[in-house]
Amino acid sequence: MSTLDYVPKPLAQLPWKIILLVLCIGGFDLLVLYSAAGGNARQWAVPQGIRFIVFLCGAIVLSRVPGRFWPKFALPAYGVLIVMLVLVELVGAVRGGGQRWLDLGIIRLQPSELMKPCIVLAAAKFYDMLPPGEIRKFGAIWPAGLLILLPAALVMKQPDLGTALMIVASGVTVMFLAGVPLRLFIGAALGLAAAVPLAINFVLHGYQRNRILVFLDPESDPLGIGYHISQSKIAIGSGGIFGKGFLNGTQSHLDYLPEGHTDFALATMMEEWGLVGGVLLIVAFGIIVQWGLSVALRAEGRFARLTAAGLTTTIFFYVSINMAMVMGLAPVVGVPLPLISFGGSAQMTVMLCLGILMSIDRQNSNVTRW
Repeated sequence: MSTLDYVPKPLAQLPWKIILLVLCIGGFDLLVLYSAAGGNARQWAVPQGIRFIVFLCGAIVLSRVPGRFWPKFALPAYGVLIVMLVLVELVGAVRGGGQRWLDLGIIRLQPSELMKPCIVLAAAKFYDMLPPGEIRKFGAIWPAGLLILLPAALVMKQPDLGTALMIVASGVTVMFLAGVPLRLFIGAALGLAAAVPLAINFVLHGYQRNRILVFLDPESDPLGIGYHISQSKIAIGSGGIFGKGFLNGTQSHLDYLPEGHTDFALATMMEEWGLVGGVLLIVAFGIIVQWGLSVALRAEGRFARLTAAGLTTTIFFYVSINMAMVMGLAPVVGVPLPLISFGGSAQMTVMLCLGILMSIDRQNSNVTRW
């Protein structure tokens, strides 16, 4: 009799190696936030730790939801979130220059964050309902396009360019994986490329336009719009290979690095933990992404496969966009690093993705233990 025979079946079915890896990332995050606050645990580390435990428990609860529930839930949830995004525009709470929250009294809810996993579920449900022979026809494209662009446009009004791009990227990924012809993506990409100058001049807000211009010419305004990215590069570069050591970072402690605990938490971490710390973090997220893709490959049914792959790429987009942004390889668009940046929104979204992935994995007939 093996050790697993003494473990209750619901616990034995959980991917414990992934859960333990997520716990390690979350624990490391508390060290980063403790250091960013100059050794003050109450300022950021304690609230973040409480949220982390609550959301991780929520993900484990979601893992027990039967897989057949998600197709039924997808479109109703999408409709509710669209209504909530409209309410944000009408009566939403303003914070930090953006109108992105619904004040529910007990909590402030950011519907745009919930839309990131929901757009994957909705797009997967649409293509699951579509007959296979219709995938390569125009009727397989424009409904999904409207499904994706409607919430993206509402989020852009808040304004939140980073979240809108994440919604579009996650939805388009599901379209691609569903089998929409590549030529249509190439045509759409060329059309978007032609529309970029118009978008920069007539759609984006002034600060968003300036961020793109600074990305194209980083030295044009190093003390103004480009200050964030300049200080981020200095922090990462000064960390070297092994870093300055825990609690020894200067860029964040001396307030040279703005948002060193939120969007630029990676720079704070790499100043103290160096290239080694950054690589280990990338490897950890890479393992999570690889597990998510393996769940998609083992999943039974088109909806489950598309959902698992779409949620996995959502996590990938979070990590890759933030890291590229912090290192100056992409414009600053306000995308946090999940499980590392201070705040509950990205943490909640990633835990939702992991919970649904674990639910799909539990339904797989040939479960590979992690």
